[in-house]
Parts: sequence; C-alpha cells; structure tokens
Amino acid sequence: MATSNNSAVNDTVLLSHPAPGVALLTLNRPDRLNAWNGDIAVRYFELMDECVANDEVRVLVVTGAGKGFCAGADMNRLKAMGDAPGNPATKAEALSPLRLPSYTTTIPKPVIAAINGACAGVGLVQALTCDIRFAAAGAKFTTAFGRRGLIAEYGISWLLPRLVGTANALDVLLSGRVFLAEEAHQMGLINGVVPGDHLLDHVIAYASDLASNVSPASMKVMKEQVYADATQPLSSSEQRSLILMEESKLRPDFKEGVASFMEKRPPQFAPVTR
Repeated sequence: MATSNNSAVNDTVLLSHPAPGVALLTLNRPDRLNAWNGDIAVRYFELMDECVANDEVRVLVVTGAGKGFCAGADMNRLKAMGDAPGNPATKAEALSPLRLPSYTTTIPKPVIAAINGACAGVGLVQALTCDIRFAAAGAKFTTAFGRRGLIAEYGISWLLPRLVGTANALDVLLSGRVFLAEEAHQMGLINGVVPGDHLLDHVIAYASDLASNVSPASMKVMKEQVYADATQPLSSSEQRSLILMEESKLRPDFKEGVASFMEKRPPQFAPVTR
C-alpha cells in the first residue's frame, strides 16, 4: 500500500494488516488514552482513505493502543478553545475537522470498532460511526458533553436514539454518567462484549470472515441501504430494494456466490470500488 508523506511525522494512528483482506487502524496516543486532537484526526481519515483505495483491503478494524480506545477530545485542546473562544483558529478546529465523523459511514467498506477501553465524548462518536462495535469486558463509556458545558456533538443525537432508543439516549447524554460495556451491550450500543485479552483476536476473526466469504459489492450496497433508509418510510426502502436486488443479480458476484456454495469452496469475489 502506498504511504503518504505525512506518515513520517504523524504516527498518531498506525496501520497494519493482521489478516488477508483486513486493515487495522490503531489510535496511537496511549499516554493520553488516545485522546482526539488535530493530528490524530488528520492521520485517521488519511489512512481510512488509503484503505478505501487499496483493493486488497475489504474490512477495516479500529482500536486503541494501550488501555483506552479514545478518551474523548484532548483536554489541552479543549482548554485552548475555552481560553480563546473567539480565536478563529480554535473555532475553525472545533467546527471544521478534516472529516466529520459521519464520513466513516460513507466509505464503501465495513468498519468495525474493537473498543479496548475508555470510550468517551468524540471517541464515542467515532465508535458509533463504525458499522459494528465489540468492546472489552468492563470498558468504560461516557458521553461527557454536558459535564464539560458542551452539547451532543457531531451527530451523536442522531446516532444514539437509533441504536439505543430515545430514553436510553437521553439518559446517557443528559447525565454524562459512566457506564460499562455490559450495560452498553444490554442497551444495544455495541454488538458484543469480549474478554479484554481476546477482544482483538475476536474482532479480527469476525472481520476475516467478512473479507473471505462476503461479496464486497454486497457489503457496500447493504451499508448504503442501512444508512440511507434510516430516514425513509418502509415502502420507499422496500421499493428501492427491489431495484437493488435486480442489479445485484446482474453482477458477477451473484453467479460466483451461488457457484461457490454449490461447489463447497470459498468464493472468489472481486474488490469493491467507490
């Protein structure tokens, strides 16, 4: 994979390939529990774009180095914004990051979060914009915004109710309380809880299954359907799915999917494109 010029000076996110078809993005500020700042934002989305452009990558996994996933915005950054709220530089950084978190929902490949520890504030937003989430047992979650005098940022007020319902969303947003992975799973925030020392292996195995056995084109279209249909009536979703189904029957992946099943062999699907 091509490496950007920025990689030599910005190692706040690391890229590795732990299994065929799987890219692992590791937030890499372990001394700050991977607190989010401008450098980590730039590198994160830069590497995400590289993975999208790489035909060998079919699934992305996101995790954190050390004991945390992402403990929210870097407090030094927040202090600077509070000290100089009218400063154009801090205002621009607050309102216009390189990519808004929802960008993750638009890429044509699945993104899976392996939440290994503290997941707070904007770190929670980044996790929620991943398509699937697994967390280590006992991992701590919090929105924290209200306790910092802030509001529900970057679309979390859209994401949370759709995952956990209005009552749960208002609970964790208004209170800013800390809750654990087990409660997060119970309310539907995450897909599963895994012992911490097995978390990454579990998620990599899950991602490997997708990369090896599921059509990239099918995953791309289904991801688009889920996010687009969230604001559409059932009838519209149903009608559009009829069109998309007919289109899928014309792709080589349909023929290969049936043939590989009948011949009891792994499928050989083509990579996905934008």
